[in-house]
Amino acid sequence: MAGARGLLAAAALLGFLQASSSFEVKDSSGKVCIIADLTVAFSVEYKSHGQKEFAHFFLPQNATVESQSSCGNGNKSHPILVLGFGAGHSLSLNFSEHADNYQVEELVFHYNLSDATLFHNSTAGEVKKVSHKTTIQARMGTKYRCINAKHVNMKSVNVTFSNVTLEAYLTNGTFSTNKTECAEDMVSTTAIVPTTPKQNTSQVPTTSPAPTASPPNPAVGKYNVTGPNGTCVLAYMGLQLNITYQKKDQKMGLDLLNFIPQNTTSSGRCDNTSAFLNLTFEKTRVIFHFVLNASTEKYFLQGVNVSTTLPSEAKDPKFEAWNNSMSELRATVGNSYKCSAEENLQVTDKALVNVFNVQIQVFKIDGDKFGAVEECQLDENNMLIPIIVGAALAGLVLIVLIAYLIGRKRSHAGYQTI
Repeated sequence: MAGARGLLAAAALLGFLQASSSFEVKDSSGKVCIIADLTVAFSVEYKSHGQKEFAHFFLPQNATVESQSSCGNGNKSHPILVLGFGAGHSLSLNFSEHADNYQVEELVFHYNLSDATLFHNSTAGEVKKVSHKTTIQARMGTKYRCINAKHVNMKSVNVTFSNVTLEAYLTNGTFSTNKTECAEDMVSTTAIVPTTPKQNTSQVPTTSPAPTASPPNPAVGKYNVTGPNGTCVLAYMGLQLNITYQKKDQKMGLDLLNFIPQNTTSSGRCDNTSAFLNLTFEKTRVIFHFVLNASTEKYFLQGVNVSTTLPSEAKDPKFEAWNNSMSELRATVGNSYKCSAEENLQVTDKALVNVFNVQIQVFKIDGDKFGAVEECQLDENNMLIPIIVGAALAGLVLIVLIAYLIGRKRSHAGYQTI
């Protein structure tokens, strides 16, 4: 998330930061059922002559609502917003409803690598598809509002939403006056006192309180797992659990928990192709499941299991969630994966595991020391920021200098030597 935010900040300095774009989906009678006002930034990894390259771009304001968009048809189909742009690119928001809530159940992005305007010197001419479940959800009859950046990591693609207002299942064709705030905005505007291990930060304010400092990043802990052949998991990271839950009064709450390393116990097991790292803090446990792809000599995080006890105001205090279809923290066997930026591992639409300053190595570890480092994409993106800012300042100085020289030449042209 930090890398995506950094790219947005750099774009703002250059004056290229896109304004929010507004889109509508109507049914056959012309009634509006979906409205979306949002800014979307993309960061896409692709190959150019065997080298890894990155394309960074925004959803353009001239993006169009495609014919695949629909208001849905009862139980047969759900509402969908499909935004098309450029040479065959599209972003789809697939909505669903459950009980009193609606959500963007799945985000789907198609991108055309043959588009030379975005993917310079790409050696692939195919259209690729990535998808991911999201945490974008709201109560029925309210608009979803999220000012802060919401980051969605979809393998080789990072999508960052910001300044979002959207609503599906509209009844009167316009935004509702009531709103559901996203967890990112609640964290930034609700006081979080870090003096005790676990705090209840779940209040959805009825009035806007005075902004307070963002919650502190968790301390970095050192964890390892020993297998038959020595250390098989070596991990340094700060760990944070982010749970969105329903309270007894039907409002939504947010529980944010930082793991304290000295109070965290670690255990696990491993074999030739699978490794588990179990971290337990108080009544909370997170299990990381790593696997080895022998054909590519790559290891990656395939699954995360979370179990915890929520505050007493939760409708169901016992919470458990898991995701066994992930592909995160990927590196070559013998090397370590490193990322200084915050990374958000999405377990479900209600559970995130956030890792900070992570360095991890699995399976082949020589002498309990990390191997060669493979940097994450977010850190590589952050390296672009000083380059972009420096180029912008240099360009500004050059423009001023050229304008000065032109002005000076014209002023001299008005005089003749006697």
